[in-house]
Amino acid sequence: MNPTDPANVATDLPTGGPTDERVAIPGILLTGGESRRMGVPKPMLLLDGEPLAARSGRVLAAVCGPVVEVGPGCSGLVAVPDDVARSGPLGGVLTGVRALGVAGPVMVLGCDLPSVDEAVVRAIASHPGVGTVVPLDADGEPQVVCARYSVVALARAAHLFAAGRRSLRLLLDLPDVTTWAVADPRRLADVDTPEDARRFGITVPR
Repeated sequence: MNPTDPANVATDLPTGGPTDERVAIPGILLTGGESRRMGVPKPMLLLDGEPLAARSGRVLAAVCGPVVEVGPGCSGLVAVPDDVARSGPLGGVLTGVRALGVAGPVMVLGCDLPSVDEAVVRAIASHPGVGTVVPLDADGEPQVVCARYSVVALARAAHLFAAGRRSLRLLLDLPDVTTWAVADPRRLADVDTPEDARRFGITVPR
C-alpha cells in the first residue's frame, strides 16, 4: 500500500481554530536528538520568547491527554529519558508508549515544528477511526513526527526496533494509514539549521 496514493489521502480533516475540548488520546512529545546541524539543542530555540519545547508541549497538552515528554525534560511536561540513547524518533515513541502504559493509538509531536498549532494537532488526533494518520509536508513527504500512530503501527514499531530498524517511515505501508494533504503544508516545516531558524524568526540562544 502506498500511503501517498490519492486514494489514501484525506482532504477533509477539520482545520478550525482551537477549542477547549481535549481528544481522548495520549500524546508523546519528542525533544531528544543531537541537533547537529543546528549546533545548539533545538528544544531551547526561542519563538516569540518561548522555547520550542515549551511551545510544543503546550500545544500537545491542550489537545491530548495524558501527555509525556521523551527527552531531557525541557517542556514543562512530565518527562522520561529515552530507554535507549540515540535511538531516534521511533525509539522515542516506544519509550513514550511504555511510560504512558498504553498500546495506542497515540499522537506524536516533535518539538521542532514551530508552525504546528492546536488546530493541526486536533485534526490529526481526532480523525475518525483508530488508524494511523500522517500529514504531508510541502514536498509531499509524510511528516512522521506530527502524526497519530495506531495500535497496529506501534506493535510493528516494537518489532522493527528489536530488529535494529529505527525509521518511523517503515510504519507507513500498513493498511490502516491515512495521509492528510494539509491546506498549507508549510505549517509542517521543521527547523534543522540556523538558516531555517532565521526564516521562522526564531532566536538561537548563545
